[in-house]
Amino acid sequence: MLELGKSGSHGTERGTVPVLADGAVVATLRAANWKEAATAEVGDRHWAFRRQGNRELVGRWAQEPAESVRLRAHQISVWKSSWTMELDGLAVDVAATSMWKGTHRYSSAGRPLADSGTTGGWSPRPTLTTEPGLPLDSAVFLLWFEFVLSRRRMVAAGAS
Repeated sequence: MLELGKSGSHGTERGTVPVLADGAVVATLRAANWKEAATAEVGDRHWAFRRQGNRELVGRWAQEPAESVRLRAHQISVWKSSWTMELDGLAVDVAATSMWKGTHRYSSAGRPLADSGTTGGWSPRPTLTTEPGLPLDSAVFLLWFEFVLSRRRMVAAGAS
């Protein structure tokens, strides 16, 4: 299981969130405070994640041109909060598993890829249980996607 750690923990700098697998840091994520954007380091690869337009979240290698897209989440319906994804050419279906918790199941051609969850407690953080074969780069993008959606839910709850 992968999970987002607390900012600045596990030897990361302040403002950097470790991505943990069984308590060990396997990647890092640095999310922007006021924008839906982040940078990630997965092994020797540097990623740039950002919102593109109103309904897409995209990821590319940081050294590629800004218009490049390797990872994409596209919102199909705002009302139903339904999404579809493409992870390095792999079409992925996103299904909500709990509206209350905001968790999702990710699958491709009927084959499960991952399930999201949360750590629980007062400030829950996203977790991701992946099936073998899902690249770590894609899993980090899914964790960032879950992080963005949880921020959106908190903003919506605060506005009501």
